[in-house]
Amino acid sequence: MATETSAFDVDIAIVGGGLVGASLALGLARSPLRIALIEAALPPAAGPQWDERCIALNHASYRVFEALGVWPELAVIATPITSTHISERGRFGVARFTAAEAGLEALGHNIPVRALGEILLRRAAALSQVQLLCPARLRAMRPVAGGIHLQLDQGGDLSARLVVAADGMNSAVRAQLGIAAERLDYAQSAIVTAVRVTRPSPGCAYERFTPDGPIALLPKPNDACSLVWTTPATKLDERLNWTDELFLQHAQDTFGERLGRFTQLGRRQSWPLTRVMSEQLTAPRVVFVGNAAQSLHPVAAQGFNLGLRDVATLAELLLAQPGDPGDSALLAAYAERRHEDRRRVAGFTDRLVRLFSNRVPGLRGLRHLGLLALDLAPPLKEAMLWQNLGLGSGAPQVARGLS
Repeated sequence: MATETSAFDVDIAIVGGGLVGASLALGLARSPLRIALIEAALPPAAGPQWDERCIALNHASYRVFEALGVWPELAVIATPITSTHISERGRFGVARFTAAEAGLEALGHNIPVRALGEILLRRAAALSQVQLLCPARLRAMRPVAGGIHLQLDQGGDLSARLVVAADGMNSAVRAQLGIAAERLDYAQSAIVTAVRVTRPSPGCAYERFTPDGPIALLPKPNDACSLVWTTPATKLDERLNWTDELFLQHAQDTFGERLGRFTQLGRRQSWPLTRVMSEQLTAPRVVFVGNAAQSLHPVAAQGFNLGLRDVATLAELLLAQPGDPGDSALLAAYAERRHEDRRRVAGFTDRLVRLFSNRVPGLRGLRHLGLLALDLAPPLKEAMLWQNLGLGSGAPQVARGLS
């Protein structure tokens, strides 16, 4: 069987050039591997807006981007998160975390998704060993001796020794291979927007749990905050059709006045919330990362950060083992290394959603006591802090500050 590098157009085909796929291409910048980065959508042309969608990066993700050499450019557009405040509507129990407790300058950063994607894709496309194919979409794939043959919608063909599926929760690669995924519909959507407030609290991220789901406000520059409001599917249309004034009033009633009054509302967007867990992290000469591996509820902002740890782990393995990037032992090592981190974070987010969305009367007292215990019991609080920082067991070396 011919497995020589010259028999293939590229060594690695990354299907999906979004945040996760572009980050992987950057992570392999020091390798001689030839990479095709296949992305279906052109980058958005719109410039910065005060109300644009943001994403919360934890400390481990900051370290990954620092190692990739892009943090100086990202720091200009990132808003530090120096503390978090977690509460439940109608109860006085509160859990607080601060960067000072962890000996850090920031727990994480809130950063515009558009700008983050533009920077990552631009930097990846500038690498000499990366070929960006955009717009291009996967139509079909089949195994060949020592690799995978891909057919793209523009009529192009491509062969690679390894295919990395970074193409989201409805992965075309997973569908092509017939790999099943566990799907759990939470019957909720996230309404994502921004508000201006009269009493901003610089650096503090708030998450408040309600019977309908959490409402979160994260710091943005000046007097603005990102707002993510988890909404039952039965109430989505109503909330999206409210006037700005009515939406602000109901959001204010739900969140309270810790940030003063909500004075201006940004554009509203919504996404259905579904947990999707691929039943396999690898297949012969194929590996899944990011949302193609697992897509989680946004509670506690764990999803993208978990996917970036997928990328860092895979990059570390590929850089440490020159030779065939699709080697079965390498892929098995990836699946083994990601198992515990993935299991723990996916379980944590699901339990959090179920616990705080449950209207059983007896559970309200337990939730209240849990928040108090989290704030008052140092071992429990420390364990939760390090998990939210992305530094739990199974974290890749670069996320833990190791070269």
